[in-house]
Parts: sequence; C-alpha cells; structure tokens
Amino acid sequence: MSEQKKINIRNKRATFDYEILEEWTAGVVLVGTEIKSVRAGKVSMVDSYCYFDRGELWIRGVNIAEYAWGTCNNHVPRRDRKLLLTRRELTKLERASQDRGLTIVGLRLFLNERGLAKIAVGLARGRKAYDKREHLKESDARREMDKVMKNFRK
Repeated sequence: MSEQKKINIRNKRATFDYEILEEWTAGVVLVGTEIKSVRAGKVSMVDSYCYFDRGELWIRGVNIAEYAWGTCNNHVPRRDRKLLLTRRELTKLERASQDRGLTIVGLRLFLNERGLAKIAVGLARGRKAYDKREHLKESDARREMDKVMKNFRK
C-alpha cells in the first residue's frame, strides 16, 4: 500500500487579516470529483468565509479546481459547500458570529487519517492596519530570536 501524501491547504490571508479567537474542525460535504481534486491538492482558500442559512453552516469562497479526468459530470469549482458540525457547536458559533465585529473564516483544509476532507474554521475578529503592522513586527522578532537561539545551541 502506498503512503498517502499529506494534504494541508492553508488560508494564509486569514491569519494576517484576522485575530483567531476559537477554532473548530468541521466535515465538509463534497461530490465525487471534488474529493479527487482535493487529493490532488488543487484547492485555494483565499477569501473563504462561513455563513449560516436556516441553521446550517456553509462555506463560500473555497475554489476546488475541476478534476482533470472528470467528464460532463464535473463539479462547479466555486460553489458553496455545507459544513458538518454538532448542533451544540453550531448554536455556539451562530450566537458568537452575531456579535459585532466577529466572523467565521476557513483556516485550512486537510485530509484526516481516514481520508475524509475536513475544514478548520475559526471565529475571528478583524485586524486594523496598525494591528497588522504590529503582528508583522512580532513575527519578525520571533523569527530572529529563533535564529539566534538555533545558532547559540550549536
């Protein structure tokens, strides 16, 4: 049996634009050719966000490219996809998302050990421009500190 390659598609823009307060892992409803494209790594999560419709959580903005070997039954690349969470998690998320300034964003898409597609979603608060600059300064300082510590240990 061949080693299954790790699929971990991140939404890098989300951690830059938002401060992630809480994180959940949700299943995602996909059709046949979509999971094949996910396994091939043909996914983009830039500008993805979640919304509630009739008590169900949906994600918008995830682009799963059409499957190369798909026929006329290929999927629509940028359709809205339903996310699967427990009722308790859904009600908690829905209440939290109604607060001013909070939104739900898709953070990463991955395959679990059973080969099922999962999406990590986070409750997020938007960052201002000065917050983004401060975040960049902190990450640069952290990177420099790690580099110095790495050289010090040698």
